[in-house]
Amino acid sequence: MAAPENFPKMNSRWKLRPNERRTLLLIMDLAIAILSLVISLYFWARGDQWLDFSWEFLKQRPPGWFFLLPVFWIILMVELYDDRRSADWRETLRGIATAALVGLGLYLIIFFFYRTPKTLPRRGVASFFLTVSILTLAWRMLYIRMVTSPQFLRRVLLVGAGETGQTILKIAKEVNPPPFQWVGIIDDDPKKIGTLIERLPVFGGNDKLLEVVAREQVSEIIVAISGEMQGSMFQALLDAQELGIIITRMPIAYEELLHRVPIRHLEADWILRSFVDQAHVSYFYELGKRLVDILGGMIGVSLLIITLPILAPLILIDDGWPIFYIQQRAGKGGQLYWIYKFRTMRTNAETDGQPKWAEENDARATRIGRWLRKTHTDELPQFINVLRGEMSLVGPRAERPELVDWFQKYVPFYRARLLVKPGITGWAQVNYGYASTIDDTVMKLEYDLYYIRHRNLVTDFVIMLRTPATVIGFRGR
Repeated sequence: MAAPENFPKMNSRWKLRPNERRTLLLIMDLAIAILSLVISLYFWARGDQWLDFSWEFLKQRPPGWFFLLPVFWIILMVELYDDRRSADWRETLRGIATAALVGLGLYLIIFFFYRTPKTLPRRGVASFFLTVSILTLAWRMLYIRMVTSPQFLRRVLLVGAGETGQTILKIAKEVNPPPFQWVGIIDDDPKKIGTLIERLPVFGGNDKLLEVVAREQVSEIIVAISGEMQGSMFQALLDAQELGIIITRMPIAYEELLHRVPIRHLEADWILRSFVDQAHVSYFYELGKRLVDILGGMIGVSLLIITLPILAPLILIDDGWPIFYIQQRAGKGGQLYWIYKFRTMRTNAETDGQPKWAEENDARATRIGRWLRKTHTDELPQFINVLRGEMSLVGPRAERPELVDWFQKYVPFYRARLLVKPGITGWAQVNYGYASTIDDTVMKLEYDLYYIRHRNLVTDFVIMLRTPATVIGFRGR
């Protein structure tokens, strides 16, 4: 079914996709941070009794690191580049306030412990954080108004009203604020045509697709057909694409919405394409990741050496020997290795020898162990595993081989997480936390597989930046 010659082409120029929104946010945030730096320098210079705002002032007064404040601000704002947080004004207000307070707090710590605090620019730093907070908040409020307005939302048509299609409908409707506007459904099943599914009308089969696209001003089509697609439907989708309509498969839409992989709605060939053909990484990424691991491992081991004289006596007084907990874990490719942690459980925590999930306020934990687990301080010895190359700073959580064998019987594609080294932190850890049920394990695996598909040094860096919020929030068990 070819499109008529006079059929109008759709313009989706202003219907921004998630990655385009993040790029816009980053560019504007950086521009505003640079403007704030200029404003803070101006007011700092106006208070200078000798030089005023001049080239001599810029050469003599601001230290070199002062000009890096815009980059530091972007780092502090990392949580607000999440699609949902960036479109929520409460999360935006909280994120900007937190970034400003953390930035000023770190500066005050340096100021009071620095040997010659008079050389540190109090007025310039205070002016920057005040200015950048106000301007960023104003810009972000404008952004929220823009991306939540109907004229800027993508108008999406769903093709396929089966289980897979209904899953993406339910997920999209639970996301707040709404990521796009649903206009309806196209499905070739005669029993569904004319009915409502999730309160959306099924307009008709593939013969109605182009008509619906024009009438409803559709900018994107999400295809949720899990089985074999009819040739006429395939041709209708090609015709729509020629008209400028974006065609997105359900797994890709799922990833964009939740930053997870929908493992319950995937077939084996998709996994093969994603993790055999598409998930290869370059030698330079592997080299860069290893160098970062060595640097991070050295810092982590230094922290371990500093804290060991404090934590070791506390563990001994609380529950006696041993101080460290050593256990086998499954690494990359299923290769076994010994992991090191501070002991947080009683010595007889698993009397029957069967592995058990960690629970909230686990009764098996010692008194000091509960605090160590809440703050993730018990994981400091794992930096030894990082230096030895058995683990990475970022990756899926290391799991016991017995649990890996058990999970793969009940969780689809579970062994795919063994394609990379386990990590001290990871995409699943910063987004979800611990698993205590099969459903939790499925959820974490969806995050892990998303990371494996999209891993790069920038993603690793973002995960490491988001990890302190997990520690400060006491999200451990």
